[in-house]
Amino acid sequence: MTGRVPRTTYRLQIRREFDLDAATEQLDYLKALGVDTVYLSPLLASEPGSNHGYDVVDHSLVDPDRGGAEGLARFSTAARAAGLGVLADIVPNHVGVETPRLNPWWWDVLANGRSSRFADSFDIDWDAGGGRIRIPVLGDEDAARDDLGLRVEDGELRYYEHAFPLAPGTADDGASPAVVHDRQHYELIGWRRGDGELNYRRFFAVSSLAAVRVEDPAVFDASHAEILRWLDEGLVDGLRIDHPDGLTDPGGYLARLAEATGGAYVLVEKILEPGEPLPAHWATAGTTGYDALGDIDRVLVDPAGRTALDDLEAELRADSPQHGPPDWAQMVLDGKRAVADGLLQAEVRRLARLVPEVEGAEDALAELLACFPVYRSYLPARIAHLHEAAHLATSRRHDLAGAVERLLPRLSDPDDPAAVRFQQTSGAVMAKGVEDTAFYRHGRLVSLNEVGGDPSEFAVDVAEFHRRQQARLASWPLSMTTLSTHDTKRGEDTRARIDALAEVPGLWRSTLHTLRSRVPLGDGPFESLLWQSLLGAWPLSRERAHAYAEKASREAGTRTTWAAPDEGFERSLHALVDAAFDDEVARTALEECVGFVQAAGWSNSLSAKLLQLAAPGVPDVYQGSELWNRSLVDPDNRLPVDYEERRSVLRRIDDGALPPVDETAAAKLLVTSRVLRARRDRPELFTRYAGLDVVGPAADHAVAFDRGGAVAIATRLPLGLERRGGWGDAQVLVPPGRYVDAITGRAVEGDAIALADTLDRYPVALLLREDV
Repeated sequence: MTGRVPRTTYRLQIRREFDLDAATEQLDYLKALGVDTVYLSPLLASEPGSNHGYDVVDHSLVDPDRGGAEGLARFSTAARAAGLGVLADIVPNHVGVETPRLNPWWWDVLANGRSSRFADSFDIDWDAGGGRIRIPVLGDEDAARDDLGLRVEDGELRYYEHAFPLAPGTADDGASPAVVHDRQHYELIGWRRGDGELNYRRFFAVSSLAAVRVEDPAVFDASHAEILRWLDEGLVDGLRIDHPDGLTDPGGYLARLAEATGGAYVLVEKILEPGEPLPAHWATAGTTGYDALGDIDRVLVDPAGRTALDDLEAELRADSPQHGPPDWAQMVLDGKRAVADGLLQAEVRRLARLVPEVEGAEDALAELLACFPVYRSYLPARIAHLHEAAHLATSRRHDLAGAVERLLPRLSDPDDPAAVRFQQTSGAVMAKGVEDTAFYRHGRLVSLNEVGGDPSEFAVDVAEFHRRQQARLASWPLSMTTLSTHDTKRGEDTRARIDALAEVPGLWRSTLHTLRSRVPLGDGPFESLLWQSLLGAWPLSRERAHAYAEKASREAGTRTTWAAPDEGFERSLHALVDAAFDDEVARTALEECVGFVQAAGWSNSLSAKLLQLAAPGVPDVYQGSELWNRSLVDPDNRLPVDYEERRSVLRRIDDGALPPVDETAAAKLLVTSRVLRARRDRPELFTRYAGLDVVGPAADHAVAFDRGGAVAIATRLPLGLERRGGWGDAQVLVPPGRYVDAITGRAVEGDAIALADTLDRYPVALLLREDV
């Protein structure tokens, strides 16, 4: 690996309302906070108004709305002057096609079809569309009309606000718009037909994001020329790669990128299932950190609460549309199979067209995709996952055994187009079936329903946490760690408060009973999920609560869906949200429960932050989460950040204030800044990992480790600690020496350190050794 490697990062969402020049104005604050590298969301030109930038429309320029090339140059110059590195997020898998005229590649393909010089840039099954690209844009009524509701204006084919190019010579004879449409290289179809009949690969089930064939060297070069310029000119130091699992050959792509960048620091947004290792041969420093997030959350969850919460979930399922026991594995299979048969049916059908010799291929492929245990394989590596899926598929569906047996040789061959496309499709089925379906159906403890996590793993003990950190340091020491991202289902402090419910399952049962009695929906697991989410984010605006409830219910798909909203159910759903604000009994029950677990949530938050920032890896602070981040799913987690407030809090802390742990979250900014500064200024103290022994009756309530001179100590299960009367004579055994707590400034003599003294003000401590 060449060039600058970050020690810590801070993620910024760059958009029109917070462009590169606005980001430049915050660099002095980020440096004061202790940040080493600024981590930028996608910068290339994207759909107007996009607040995420993953819908790139032009690879050749930095988005003018985000500051343009000049803005990036100014930002980079200022970052260098401040001693900060720059990490940029890029999107190799797909481009935005919502507004065709903005994307010159897509516009040319629509105008010229197979003869377009960009035709091979996209993954299009021309034969399946009769030589035309199917675009799912028509409304139901218009799709049934002979004229399709089209018009020809200014040399374009128009449909309401949508505009499409006209192939040369197709509108010169005064033909009707419908006839002109039939002459084009594209076919506008009803939006409901897209999931089953689309003939271009897309990002998951998003038809406005068309996949590009970056495996083609010409496409790689064209789509990466501007990005490589950033690296060549020293504007950025490294890259974060979005969704590599969508590529035909992620390992090959990373190898080509490493060659093109001279081995720059590169991270991949790779979702690993529990126990699944990152491919060791990939040219990457590691993942973007969801695996670390899951480990940190689970060491802070009380395992003793599992049985009671399991029982509650089973009771809730008994009188809901989700009948049967709360079997997570079955939920995953059901969710993935529903996606393969619905949202991603077009992708499955395209796979089946590649194996015409296999009778019943579509059904068998859908079952194999549902049974696939991880996001994807990387043939010839990890072929065992395919055999595992085949075994499960045939055990569930004996009638498919013959078709599966005939498919396996094709799906096992790395060079077979069917195998390549199967690998690309399995990740999409997993993402939509688990992250966007099953995660919204499992209500036991919803802080565990997080990207990269498996809710069936309820908690880990301290010894297992230490083992996982040692493995991270040994295998991927430069991999990113995170607690919140633009994709997390709930922000880190929302989850930290929900985690506390595992310590008081009886309280949660009684609270939920009261809440359900006021505004029942008839779907107990979803009601539990929704009320836990509101509890974790409380207080929040009514608007945010309504937006979350609607999205969560449609993703769950048990009573209402995106494609067919159930108006009656959704009226009841919104009445439930209003009751949280307006119904005295419901609001009182919610706020009393919040009040009971609030302090425990704060303790969990500070512990999680310390563990993440001090443990092995390159820790990222998601924008604004140096104060409480009680966000919900996107776009809620991309709300504007008040940096003036954060500057003010940091100034007070630097003037000597030791703020209390309270709703202001100043204590979190204190912890964040002190650990970031320690990692930046004293890297020699963060070179190894050793779990430290904690002794005494309260030993289970602490997790402590030595990073090579920096000793991190965090509280876990704070409600149980309070019930037992505090730390008592519990001690953590640290190497002898002189230490200073970076958080309080207190001097500490090493050896046996009393937790009652060290953690008397804050639930965490970071002891920095002075005599090394």
